[in-house]
Amino acid sequence: MIPVTKPYLPNIKEYKNYIDSIWKRTWLTNNGPLVQNFESALRRYLNIENLLFVANGTIALQMAIRALKLKGEIITTPFSYIATTSSIGWESCEPVFVDISEQTLNINPNLIEKSITPKTSAILATHCFGNACDIESIEKIAKDNGLKVIYDAAHCFGSTYKSQSIFSFGDISTTSFHATKIMHTVEGGAVFTKTPTLIEKIQFLRNFGHNGPGKFEGLGINGKNSEFHAAMGLCVLKSIDDILSKRKRQSKYYDKILDQLKYRKPETQEYCIHNYSYYPVILPSKKALINSLEALEDVSIYPRRYFYPSLSSLDYVRNDRTPVSDSISECIMCLPLFHDLQVEDQERIADVLLRNQGK
Repeated sequence: MIPVTKPYLPNIKEYKNYIDSIWKRTWLTNNGPLVQNFESALRRYLNIENLLFVANGTIALQMAIRALKLKGEIITTPFSYIATTSSIGWESCEPVFVDISEQTLNINPNLIEKSITPKTSAILATHCFGNACDIESIEKIAKDNGLKVIYDAAHCFGSTYKSQSIFSFGDISTTSFHATKIMHTVEGGAVFTKTPTLIEKIQFLRNFGHNGPGKFEGLGINGKNSEFHAAMGLCVLKSIDDILSKRKRQSKYYDKILDQLKYRKPETQEYCIHNYSYYPVILPSKKALINSLEALEDVSIYPRRYFYPSLSSLDYVRNDRTPVSDSISECIMCLPLFHDLQVEDQERIADVLLRNQGK
């Protein structure tokens, strides 16, 4: 079987050394030394000062919305994982969907302004598949209209924009460290901001609002993460350059062996160096996608229809018109891509796709 992804696992002895240290200290959670070490290591690697390690990428988004005191409508993309939309609704705001660029698959900035109303408080945009949004356009629109900007950068560890970590942009950026991600902590996420007062506020939010024993700084939630997850993060981070390099080589090899396949890939945003976190293929039609998917699954190869469906079709959101997202979501899938995927596996996948082409 070839799954769409598999978690990268570090040397088990190295991980066990961290676990042994946790056993000795009996400090399992509540901002332990490994959590602090992991946050420090992330700051050095990413060259970002203000960040926090949190329980997952979804709660990172929820705390970002809460920290910015957002109300009313939040303009967002219909082409993302459901957590982007559900986090807005969970925080009692209304998602307003703006269609995506057919080229980059990110929110189309040319369509944003006509969706702004007096109720609009922010733009929440996803850097899809590690590919940067049109950051300049989004942030100019936000500045001109007095809006906040949150970037859902769940796919983006290792991606850069204008030679800076992609996490450096927006009022707040968030990411996921779920096991399926390039950089993972089994479960986890992070919040990034240029504003020290915002990171201080989120620090209270992630720990029930605690501001010392018996003191509370407003409403909070349990958004903390544990020493065990931080240990995994420290191990994986040591190998991240090799992981990123391997993904790039695998993606370039797919480009080569799929040269005769009728498909296209998203175009990379100008000034972005993306991290090859996924290998999405957009096929000519829904029929072509379904045929290819079935042919692969018949031989125990499991790509993923990612993202499907378009989030504007959810039954708990308003019915905004998003024809590009609707169309792309019917024709796109991500091919298997993970650290120990072998060249022979990639060739087998390509062979099935090419033989099935046109059926």
